[in-house]
Amino acid sequence: MDVVAVVTVVVVGLLVGVEFAVAVFVNPILDRLPGTAGLLGRSAGATVLGRLMPFWYIGATLLGVLWLVLGWGSAAVVPVGVGIALLVVAIVLSVTLLVPINDRVRTWSEGDAPADWRDQVGRWDRLHYGRTALLVLAFAAVSTGLSLV
Repeated sequence: MDVVAVVTVVVVGLLVGVEFAVAVFVNPILDRLPGTAGLLGRSAGATVLGRLMPFWYIGATLLGVLWLVLGWGSAAVVPVGVGIALLVVAIVLSVTLLVPINDRVRTWSEGDAPADWRDQVGRWDRLHYGRTALLVLAFAAVSTGLSLV
């Protein structure tokens, strides 16, 4: 159980780190690029991360569930359960609100982006800030669970 707990915290922590970096560093840097260079960067990022992140989110959640099952009856159950619930909310938010925008962004190129592309990526950014906040809370919860193992 200790190994599952540590691996879960590491996987969730790395997930939070990537999403935080996208929110605070990568996308603001892309937005400062001239012309449509930022659009092309976002499109490439949407393609790469769009392939990887579903597995990462699901894997982190399944690790949390495994930890919950193995540690049932321990003091870690409550914070780990809260962390899992927050991960599930982040997944639902992603699938229902962020992925549809991301799917459009990844198909855009310099000549075929819609006129409101900045508005659309701005909406994605705002939703992403909320998702990242949920993930930070999930990380805090599973980290608390680790301290109780």
